[in-house]
Amino acid sequence: MDTPSVQALGQRAKAAARSLATVSTVTKNTALQAIAAQLRADMDAILAANEQDVADARTNGLSAALIDRLRLTPERLQAIAADVEHVITLADPVGERFDVRMLPNGLHLHRRRVPIGVVGVIYESRPNVTVDVACLCLKTGNAVILRGGKETTRSNAVLVAAIRRALATAGLPDDAVQVITDPSRERVVELLRMDQYVDMIIPRGGAGLHQFCREHATIPVITGGVGVCHMFVDATANIEQALPVIHNAKVQRPSACNALDTLLVERVIAPQLLPRVAADLAAVGVELRADAEAFPLLSTAAPNIVPATASDWNTEFLALVLAVRVVDGLDEALEHIWRYSTGHSDAILTTDASAAARFIEEVDSAAVFVNASTRFNDGGQFGLGAEVAVSTQKTHARGPMALQELTTYKWVVEGNGHVRP
Repeated sequence: MDTPSVQALGQRAKAAARSLATVSTVTKNTALQAIAAQLRADMDAILAANEQDVADARTNGLSAALIDRLRLTPERLQAIAADVEHVITLADPVGERFDVRMLPNGLHLHRRRVPIGVVGVIYESRPNVTVDVACLCLKTGNAVILRGGKETTRSNAVLVAAIRRALATAGLPDDAVQVITDPSRERVVELLRMDQYVDMIIPRGGAGLHQFCREHATIPVITGGVGVCHMFVDATANIEQALPVIHNAKVQRPSACNALDTLLVERVIAPQLLPRVAADLAAVGVELRADAEAFPLLSTAAPNIVPATASDWNTEFLALVLAVRVVDGLDEALEHIWRYSTGHSDAILTTDASAAARFIEEVDSAAVFVNASTRFNDGGQFGLGAEVAVSTQKTHARGPMALQELTTYKWVVEGNGHVRP
């Protein structure tokens, strides 16, 4: 059987989206339960395909971190199935009425949440994203075209086949979830320019992928996930509280987009704070890249330290690496963040309410934190459930993109023979 063209996938997705738009929540939840069951039933086939992908990844020299993202185990697949079942418990936003009003002329207006239509998602390395995105789109009545990285081709093909079987079992169009298995970049370009069928593109990956999508798409692109994240510690901060927050933001999952990249410390508190930061992070192997003022304060306790270069300030490290700079105070910290932040996650540690208020007001990021780790910028941590991506744009979606962000709305106007004067 020939592999369908990207245009054919788009045509089928468009037709499926029309059917999905009016499906009840009960039916969608039944389909999600069927998907969870099918993933468990097909576990052996899924793990076998994934092991082939992992073997190829090793041969091709992928890093240990990327191979870990790629690998599925029985425990991880069970967790993925459990995540699908969790989506069932989340409120369905489709059909929600809001902004209800009556005009002076008697017209009744409200806005109603509706699916976006067809969503294209381009991502790298993580087969769990295949299932997460498919299920979130299904819950919100959207069809989805998936294009994972070439390193996950076999895993994604088997996962999508399982999802499509479950959809058919539940009486929903299996074309609601489709995958591009051709690894060539030309197929990505075709997807990005298929505006007659696809309503929105969401890339999940590095800065290069996001830039490529912005440059080639004729469809709205929701970008995000690239985080150069900052934490400013001012002179009033509680040092005992600050140390575990800094540690968590950097170490808890260094490969995540909301992990800390640059620590800014007010000069007054630097001699007390930085040696303790150095000792704490050195114990877990963090490499520190320090400016001229921070270097001597860190070097007494951190053997793994190098002078910072200009490029370190705008680097998303995705590793156990932290840039450290001493600043005069809030003004200089805000200036640094304004210059280098990617608008993802930025934090202040302070006991000064006015400083916190000013930081919140002036830092224009998708999520701003006061006395908390940047690692909380996540749909699950925000109580939104699973997420498709974290948007750093200023469109309808900003921050974690969960179910509500996968909908748009229509105005509904109800009259009684009204005509415009």
